[in-house]
Amino acid sequence: MTRIQWWGLLGAAGLVWLLVLLEPILMPFFVGMILAYLGDPVTDWLEARGLSRRLSVSVVFLVLALNIVLACLVLIPLLGRQLAQLAESFPAIFNWVQTTVLPEVQSLTGVDLSADFDQLRSTLMDNWRETGTVAAAVLAQASKSGMAVAVWLGNLALIPVTTFYFLLDWDRLKARLRDLMPRHVEPTITRLGRECDEVLSAFLRGQLLVMLSLAVIYAVGLSLLGLRFGLLIGLVAGLASIVPYLGVIVGISIAALVAFFQFGEWLPLLGVALVFGVGQVVESTLLQPVLLGDKIGLHPIAVIFAVLAGGQLFGFTGILLALPVAAIVMVVLRYLHERYKNSRLYDNSRHAGASNGGDEETS
Repeated sequence: MTRIQWWGLLGAAGLVWLLVLLEPILMPFFVGMILAYLGDPVTDWLEARGLSRRLSVSVVFLVLALNIVLACLVLIPLLGRQLAQLAESFPAIFNWVQTTVLPEVQSLTGVDLSADFDQLRSTLMDNWRETGTVAAAVLAQASKSGMAVAVWLGNLALIPVTTFYFLLDWDRLKARLRDLMPRHVEPTITRLGRECDEVLSAFLRGQLLVMLSLAVIYAVGLSLLGLRFGLLIGLVAGLASIVPYLGVIVGISIAALVAFFQFGEWLPLLGVALVFGVGQVVESTLLQPVLLGDKIGLHPIAVIFAVLAGGQLFGFTGILLALPVAAIVMVVLRYLHERYKNSRLYDNSRHAGASNGGDEETS
């Protein structure tokens, strides 16, 4: 490696070390960057139609803020009520399992699971009751530290500020970064940047819209069936759709159990299957081709690993950065794979043949 490459490697290692040290304060900046990235295409579209950059940013920022506030005002109370109903339903669910399911299991397999189930029920109920106590204790402890509360509120208040300024200067930042690149590598890095943008835009914008659309379809459909916790189940299934087929598997399993327990009949299960079937048809025929296409290329295992690794290494900030970083790494690995397949290390005979051909022509 050359001296410049060694300095570049040391600089990258120093940057990672600095990110680890600054992780507690980076969350609002990364959230602002992600929101600015999501809103930049709409801003450019408005700017191309005659609005100034500042006015375009203001319009996009206002619409984005209103959507987030309305979603919080509508969803949080509904989800809170459904979670409270779920907590109240736990004793009845456990009794039904103990009186109906366990005897059937014992008659079919000859295995008595009553003792293990009693222990599991007591453990779950104790932990569920303690959840509120633990949360209250954590909040009380946090409230004792004025600095912790101030930092948390400050980070929360910084998100709209960072989003606005990142969105305002997004194109300028990209131009400056491109101008700072060494001229001999600028075309390659620019090409890789465009490929990263295609993957990120498809995943962050497209996948978020797919998840949101599926959550709405599932939640509305299950609620129209009169299923309890329809909104909660639809939201969980929509979020789980970040991994292909995981959302429909998780959603239909939970919804079928709730429907059978609530109605005590098999017919409502057909309605549940119909709701998730409609969601899958809409996803495969409309959402996936229009919003995602074939640009993502992230394997489901890579998605799961990236999210878990990011959370393990950098907490909530790592979860936010996991998928963008995974997409960029995938593009870089694809480029390195292309370079390797065209290198002497992969096929020495082809390069030797080309070299011999050149020598013969010279002679």
